[in-house]
Amino acid sequence: MGKKVFVDLTHPFSADTPRWPYFDKPLIDSAHTMAKGGVLTQRISCTMHTGTHCDAPRHVMEIEFDGKRARYTHEMPVDAYTGEAVCLEINVGRWELIQPHHLEDACLRANIKPEELAGMVVCLNTGMHRKFDDSKEYYHYSCGTGVEAGKWFVKNKVKCVAMDMQALDHPLHTAMGNNGATRMNLLGASGRPLTEEYTEQFGEEAYAEFDKELYIKLHGQAAYDEKFGDLEAIGCWGTWEPCHKQMLGHGIVGVENLGGNLDKVSGKRFRFFCFPLRWYLGDGSMVRCVAEIDEDDMNNVPERTYSYGGCI
Repeated sequence: MGKKVFVDLTHPFSADTPRWPYFDKPLIDSAHTMAKGGVLTQRISCTMHTGTHCDAPRHVMEIEFDGKRARYTHEMPVDAYTGEAVCLEINVGRWELIQPHHLEDACLRANIKPEELAGMVVCLNTGMHRKFDDSKEYYHYSCGTGVEAGKWFVKNKVKCVAMDMQALDHPLHTAMGNNGATRMNLLGASGRPLTEEYTEQFGEEAYAEFDKELYIKLHGQAAYDEKFGDLEAIGCWGTWEPCHKQMLGHGIVGVENLGGNLDKVSGKRFRFFCFPLRWYLGDGSMVRCVAEIDEDDMNNVPERTYSYGGCI
């Protein structure tokens, strides 16, 4: 056994930190400067869901599955995002929807059974953290989870899921596609809507997973109700961020944009630390995520370096 070391799993924060497509640019200014006042005091203005951050249930829903009002950040247990952890390496293609079989395959390679995940923090390494940048590649064309992955996390009673992607859901389950009151249906690299690009690449039936009306048209109302009905029953739009809502609605919290030296702990078990601000009525918080692991157990990979505007 070697000594215990801390491994940073957080993307650096600055005014140039890549951000979700409709978020404002972070503003960092000085209230005092060394030259004038002899002290440096800075102020920050940004969305709390910038960079590596956590979500609270109230971020995406009004009611949790137990029928109670969705909880704010200050109402979550202090250790909600912290605990014994495993980092699963997810083998999935560009822009693909992560399904339970991807998660089970990752468990097999990490030598852990899905039922052993109960009460644990599950970190997902899809490789997207290496692409963290202000780019379509990171935001539009990321792989991501959906309703079936959300149900898998619930079934296996995990405590928290920390993902190295832009959200706890596939981009087309978010407002980047055709979902939500703020839906944008953004244009992709071809100049056509992302929804059209995805349909062309994967087919109409695959795209229907992200589109309520199309799913019902192709499979019928009964099939839609079987897959998304529990979300609709608590007032949620089924295809709009269903993994978020399956998780958070059952008290499983989440972290987005996990990064830093994630590759050093990929496939390993460790203790995961993540604490949000004690923010009254908060919907989440920027966080610092850290793994505590035996030094001899770390993967021998280079230290992560950053250069925003062209992250490597």
